Amino acid sequence: MWLQRIDTKIASLQKQEAEQEHGQKNRPQEPDWIIELGIGNGRPPIEVHVGGCYAAGKRRRPVPRDEARRLLTSGVRACTHCTPDAQLRILD
Repeated sequence: MWLQRIDTKIASLQKQEAEQEHGQKNRPQEPDWIIELGIGNGRPPIEVHVGGCYAAGKRRRPVPRDEARRLLTSGVRACTHCTPDAQLRILD
């Protein structure tokens, strides 16, 4: 009886580990640039971030490099943690 419980637990842990490995392998690639979106009508962009920035909020979407540059030059704030304006070589 105990041996069966132990074998069942081992099989369950091996299955869980295999699922985690599969999930990590198939994770989508992180975008290069993201914009944080505001609340309200139209959800205007409020801040530009580098793709892996930890300070980006939950309301965000990936953008291509050209759109990130356009948003920064049009007055959208750059994140002070990941400094996308410096990485995009936009000087004020």
